[in-house]
Amino acid sequence: MGSVWQRNPRYSVFIFVVLACTLYLLGPYQASAPPFSSMRGLPRGNDLPSRLARSERIYNKLLVDRKGLIKKFGPKPKDIALFPPGVKPWPAYTVWDFFPAAYNCPHEVQRLGALGDGGKWICGLSRVEKKPDCVVYSVGINYESSFEAEILSNTQGCQVWGYDSTVSSFGPQVGAEHASRTHFQPYGLAATDKSDDTPKMYSLESLMKMNGHTHIDILKMDIERLEFETLAAIIKPYLASGRPLPFGQLQLEVHVWNMTFEEYLTWWEMLEAAGLRPFWTEPNLVYQNYNRDGSTDLAEYSFLNTKGSNVFIKDPIDHSKQPRDS
Repeated sequence: MGSVWQRNPRYSVFIFVVLACTLYLLGPYQASAPPFSSMRGLPRGNDLPSRLARSERIYNKLLVDRKGLIKKFGPKPKDIALFPPGVKPWPAYTVWDFFPAAYNCPHEVQRLGALGDGGKWICGLSRVEKKPDCVVYSVGINYESSFEAEILSNTQGCQVWGYDSTVSSFGPQVGAEHASRTHFQPYGLAATDKSDDTPKMYSLESLMKMNGHTHIDILKMDIERLEFETLAAIIKPYLASGRPLPFGQLQLEVHVWNMTFEEYLTWWEMLEAAGLRPFWTEPNLVYQNYNRDGSTDLAEYSFLNTKGSNVFIKDPIDHSKQPRDS
């Protein structure tokens, strides 16, 4: 018995023509098909500038949403409570709902240090893994140095400068094997120098001058509400001059004790104007648990500095590929 093709030659020709037309019509589509990321609704291009631009567009959408939320519960910032009492208004909110970490880190995100209190979230540790002049400042130690220890263990060249006026050294997690890359002073960080006080307090600018630094890759701060006046003192001169901030990213614990929403919004918008974008946040639930009063006025934030040319937002120049002078 012959095959179906032999018994129906016209049918075979018809199938061949259909397949040929299909392949012909699909050819241009295959040649110009977008990458997989575009097929998921993302723009073409996955290089670092494209990822940063995409993250900024996402964050700008948040700014519009924030204005709408303020109008809904305000309508002015002065009308909004950080933590509304009772069950009204409904649906309920807290101050943290206005300031989500909506910026997408363009690199890997990982937690360094202990789970719970002490650990911090970092954007793109791989960017400084082999950086020979990597500089880390950690302000607020309290004998818990798992964060600093993991930075040292996961990088080759990072040097860590630690400051805390309430203790005399890093915590026990930083061992003798790290001694050559750690530096500690019992100083506090403040808006202005108070070197005659006990304990001694210095501005970030002064600490950097002491150490001969012009840039910090990672700055961690936990200074028990002094962050508001201290960061204002750091940021305002850079805003006035148009210069980028002298650090690549910031890990910060925020304490909204005795503040109004309007005050907090003004301070936060100053951070945004300087190019700081939050890519991670979590409430300090350890603090909430110990107080047992429902307090949620402490939160951890991680920010990326999106201005300037720090290592997290600019690819290093490969000098081996640069044209040489003839």
